[in-house]
Amino acid sequence: MAAQQSALQLQPELIVVTHGADTPLSPSALDESLSAEARLTGLLPAGGRLARIFGPVNRLHGRVAGTPHESVAAQYLRYFAVRGITEGLADIAARLREDDAVDGAYLKPPAEPPIAPGGTAYSVAADAPPVTPNFEARQGYLDAAPQGIDARWAWTVPGGGGQGVRVIDVEGAWRFTHEDLLANQGGVIGGDPSPDRGWRDHGTAVAGEISGDVNAFGITGIAPDAFLRAVSIFGPGSAAAIRAAADALAAGDVILLELHRPGPRFNYAGRADQAGYIAIEWWPDDLAAIRYAVGRGVIVVEAGGNGAEDLDAALYDTRPVGFPTSWRNPFRGGAADSGAIIVGAGAPPSGFHGRDYGPGRSRLDFSNFGSRVDAQAWGREVTTTGYGDLQGGSDEDLWYTDVFSGTSSASPIITGTVASYQGISTAAGQRRTPAEVRARLRATGSPQTSAPGRPASQRIGNLPDLKAMAAPH
Repeated sequence: MAAQQSALQLQPELIVVTHGADTPLSPSALDESLSAEARLTGLLPAGGRLARIFGPVNRLHGRVAGTPHESVAAQYLRYFAVRGITEGLADIAARLREDDAVDGAYLKPPAEPPIAPGGTAYSVAADAPPVTPNFEARQGYLDAAPQGIDARWAWTVPGGGGQGVRVIDVEGAWRFTHEDLLANQGGVIGGDPSPDRGWRDHGTAVAGEISGDVNAFGITGIAPDAFLRAVSIFGPGSAAAIRAAADALAAGDVILLELHRPGPRFNYAGRADQAGYIAIEWWPDDLAAIRYAVGRGVIVVEAGGNGAEDLDAALYDTRPVGFPTSWRNPFRGGAADSGAIIVGAGAPPSGFHGRDYGPGRSRLDFSNFGSRVDAQAWGREVTTTGYGDLQGGSDEDLWYTDVFSGTSSASPIITGTVASYQGISTAAGQRRTPAEVRARLRATGSPQTSAPGRPASQRIGNLPDLKAMAAPH
């Protein structure tokens, strides 16, 4: 697994945040930003350049007009990523921090897909049969509460398949030619998908959970009528990918962030155990991008990470060297709250697929937890597209898995739930806001249970129950 993970890594990202006020866009704010950009570009080694995370200045006004962030839109002029340089990034960050125009300059460790440590098989099963069997009975997460989210009930209700809802998955790569991903799929609309099989299988598995096709074979997605597309973090980086996804959606649509990275406890990538990995909103540019999306009315679902971390720990209140002075720990909520739905990983029913990870809906040992974690879903034993351990062979378009795992497998279940709930709400003439959806997830669902050494006080939230979630309220 460690060798596989090393192949999945991005390069670290060097992020620069300039000084500036959270005010409306104005000629003076623009002039100040352009001056800082030119000055800082001159400090970079040959070949280096600054890329604006929130896109070209001449388009920013149109993106924020009419949103709650219009009055503070000048903040988005402050965020840059350094491109064209891969060596000596820490020294460059230190040099940039000495300039009066710079409020922060920091290195982000590479983002990785939040698969549970050792949790997903990479051994491909024997050749596929002439006709793919129907695996839907193995998708226990579709079943009625308290075992599953009751997607089967939602499919009987107008809009319950996610009609009228668009979803964008932000991660690394996908295989949209898969036999069970041919309807309601819009493909990759941003970034450069990784050629790495690990990223490709991961994205394919995620897509299957959310919107696998309705047919007589393979699996069925939770919200098969939702329109799914993808943006890769390769090329733009994670924050710019989130911004691009938000710009491609409308209020009430959904972004899924299938990423985590090593936090301050173990600030280096490639750990086979993923200890200390946390949700990406802790980094200032990713936090700003998530808030940008939520400010546009887009619902953001975010993997909570597999680091076995208590996100309420005081450690996360300490501002790291290089973070801007305005940064506050988003895991505390309040004024720093990202507005995203953070997802933890819970156990499937005991004995499902013949394995036992503890009482159903108890926190899996790798899952992060804390007061900001909003909801949980299955973090083990998820049947979906990709990987090839359930059905393999020479053609990847026929591959399926029985063991997709981590906050990787949990977050698409929540995303599918949100798309289904939004579809039902839209059909009833009530398009829901990000705050309304998050509150509904917290107020309903099957409660978290305790396991030895993992009490329910280590919060990962409830497993959604679509029937209860969609009840009149």
